[in-house]
Amino acid sequence: MSKPLIAVIGLGYVGLPLAVEFGKTRKVIGFDTNNTRIAELKDSHDATLEVDSDELAGAKYLRFSSDADDLKDATVFIVTVPTPIDAHKRPNLTPLHKASETVGRALKKGDIVIYESTVFPGATEEECVPVLEAVSGLRFNQDFFCGYSPERINPGDKAHRLPTIRKVTAGSTPQVAAEVTALYDEIITAGTYQAQSIRVAEAAKVIENTQRDLNIALVNELALIFNKMELDTEAVLEAAGTKWNFLPFRPGLVGGHCIGVDPYYLTHKAQAIGYHPEVILAGRRINDGMGAHVAEQLIKAMLKRRMPVNGARVLVLGLTFKENCPDLRNTRVVDVVQELWKYGVDVDVHDPWADPKEAKTEYDIDLVEAPNAGTYDAIVLAVAHDEFRDRGIEGIRALGAVDHMVYDIKYLFDADDTDLRL
Repeated sequence: MSKPLIAVIGLGYVGLPLAVEFGKTRKVIGFDTNNTRIAELKDSHDATLEVDSDELAGAKYLRFSSDADDLKDATVFIVTVPTPIDAHKRPNLTPLHKASETVGRALKKGDIVIYESTVFPGATEEECVPVLEAVSGLRFNQDFFCGYSPERINPGDKAHRLPTIRKVTAGSTPQVAAEVTALYDEIITAGTYQAQSIRVAEAAKVIENTQRDLNIALVNELALIFNKMELDTEAVLEAAGTKWNFLPFRPGLVGGHCIGVDPYYLTHKAQAIGYHPEVILAGRRINDGMGAHVAEQLIKAMLKRRMPVNGARVLVLGLTFKENCPDLRNTRVVDVVQELWKYGVDVDVHDPWADPKEAKTEYDIDLVEAPNAGTYDAIVLAVAHDEFRDRGIEGIRALGAVDHMVYDIKYLFDADDTDLRL
């Protein structure tokens, strides 16, 4: 075990799997300021469900800490803190700045700091390096060096895990770039791709999710158009999908801490340099408005069937931002719920994956543990959890009153078996 000690700063969806993989073969300190999180991990429990207890046990060289003094022996620091946006859709770099301050206090000559957090092109050298220099008193690319290797974790995905996803790497000098690449080659079985520079790697990451966001925005806009034309969007997409190069995107709610956030980092930087991005922001506006559209579509359908709206009982199945995942960050299901509230609808939300305390704290939503059968005027399938799919359409409809409708946002069931689809 003569390899340099690695410190992973931030033990969420990105940092923990990374710390675990490195911890199988070399000494690693998994650091997080959340004492509760550290206690759970020491007890072999991962609340994000990305790493199970056996995997944690297999990382025999990994230890967890919330004490910054434990970082002083590390020579490689990997920063994996979140990079959210604020209420005005502007990048919130506070977690990144604070993590850089923590690393700066432990930084020594010859150390390497690698950032994995999604940022705009130039952020590592323009935002993080000055903090590292100011706190440590050391000089960038003389006393210490930086790398960038954007995360590609897909929460809840058990098929595409960290080692099997190709990793982009970059360094502040050619030698450091080679060292960073060699480091990740130890754990990434899918291989690595060394980018020309840190800025190129940063840009590559931010456009990955921007491209996906725009593709979903296109089919969301198509859904808006086809809804007005009384065409089944899925039927149209299936027909178009018979062409070999048609991309199989589907309409939906676009939330989470990646696709619904990352484009704003790129547009922020673009505006800072004097360019106003039009297509990217147009896509964001469409996707951010889909929750209100879903609620409006449901209300219109209820009115057409002469169902009472004010005081109606609606069950929303799913609150997390994606299926089979407990992550509630930036979920856009909440937009549907809040819009229905405006119509005077009594909304129950059921999600077997979500943490009730977090749902209450973040969104003031009291999750229903077990919805009562025969109760609801409408049921909205908002998240494609396996539990909902396995219940079957009969089981879903059993939750509804005698006269009810089912709105299948996620295309879990055939069109003939539901009343509404996006």
